[in-house]
Amino acid sequence: MVFSSIPFLFFFLPACLILYYLVPYKVKNYVLLAFSLIFYAWGEPVYIVLMLFASAVDYTNGLLMERFGTSAGRRKLFLCASVVINLSMLGFFKYADFLVETVSALLHLSIKPLGLGLPVGISFFTFQTMSYSVDLYRRNVKVEKNYFTYLTYVSMFPQLIAGPIVRFSTVNEELHSRHIGWNDFVQGTLRFVQGLFKKVLIANNVGALWETIRAAQAGAVSAGGISTESVSVVTAWLGALCFTLQLYFDFSAYSDMAIGMGRMLGFHFPENFLYPLSSVSVTDFWRRWHISLSTWFRDYVYIPLGGNRAGTAKHLRNMFVVWFLTGLWHGAAWNFVLWGLYYGVLLTLEKYVWGEKLDRLPKWLRHLYAILIVVFGFVIFVFDDMGQLGGYLSLMFGAGGNALFGTELIWYVKNYAPLLLTAVLLAFPLYPYLKKKAESLPQWGRTVLSLGATVGYAGLFILTTAYLVNDTYNPFLYFRF
Repeated sequence: MVFSSIPFLFFFLPACLILYYLVPYKVKNYVLLAFSLIFYAWGEPVYIVLMLFASAVDYTNGLLMERFGTSAGRRKLFLCASVVINLSMLGFFKYADFLVETVSALLHLSIKPLGLGLPVGISFFTFQTMSYSVDLYRRNVKVEKNYFTYLTYVSMFPQLIAGPIVRFSTVNEELHSRHIGWNDFVQGTLRFVQGLFKKVLIANNVGALWETIRAAQAGAVSAGGISTESVSVVTAWLGALCFTLQLYFDFSAYSDMAIGMGRMLGFHFPENFLYPLSSVSVTDFWRRWHISLSTWFRDYVYIPLGGNRAGTAKHLRNMFVVWFLTGLWHGAAWNFVLWGLYYGVLLTLEKYVWGEKLDRLPKWLRHLYAILIVVFGFVIFVFDDMGQLGGYLSLMFGAGGNALFGTELIWYVKNYAPLLLTAVLLAFPLYPYLKKKAESLPQWGRTVLSLGATVGYAGLFILTTAYLVNDTYNPFLYFRF
């Protein structure tokens, strides 16, 4: 079940909220837990056992750490047990087939992959449960003695499938005592519908253009050569930009909806995106993109390895370990590893080679530098077939003899220009700017603007519903990670 679907919007979410608000406070966690388990079991009920097992492992090891609090050795033993079991589950379900295929190719063997299905959200909830164990070992949080409360944290449906990665320390107090008021409901609803509009009206439609260009590229390659009539250099770059916009609006929309629903339920989840496509460097981009993941790797991998405190050589080692793992976390394919190392190299170069020179350039030039790197990087990200990746890159740089411009580009621009312009504008902090300006208006102006916004939101919701009823293209890209 996805957030941008008719069953979720008109049945599951309303039923959950109505019952949640009606029951006494002490029962609310149990209502949330029940709906969360139903939500996870909706598509693949067999894997709910895996999540329950992971939760039980970390909950039990947490109690044992508390029980033997004065013994550093035993506490470390229980931490290691928790981490090893979690990583083993993640490795088996996500990377076993990748490992088998890699070994088979290297040794020229015919080993049959296991054909395992990837449990939805396993990368996210595994990192959440491990963060609890590590924080408990570091004594940054208190042990949770109620298993159902802990399971509610792990399985909470707003952010279970695709984040943001919420640490136990962030919601610990709210799991036990939270304020649920009208303002939280209103603000949460607004944030949710903003994400819904971004997902359905922008991400899906920009993604459809990307799929059209990608299909044209695939057709040209399968026909035995590059067709200058189907994909010109500029069209190839347009396609890469479209995928970048699709991924940003798709993933940030999910985070918006998760944060909004969390607010409706009385929780305050961390921000996951801060307009990353407005970045002026690669370093700036990773401070703004998938913040909960980058800070997770910083706090649980990079800093424990020594960060930048142990000299240049070890700092470089630590950076490449983190970015190798960041790439691998996204998927069991070599293109993800390459994508992670790509950023590891660029971040190293920014820090040690051209970072100071970059800071002296005009802002528009720094932004152009960053966006070109990001768009190129997402081409590596999207193709898990190295042959297709090479073919698309050859189109982007005209290496296959394709023209700089093609007649197809005119058609794409004519039909998608308003959508692309809207997407580009909304990828920058235009909304916060306009919101700040609106707050400076006199009272009557704010009232008129509020009424107009209400009508606008209602109209967009009707339009969104119409799209969902009629359109079959409605993926959530990060569900597969």
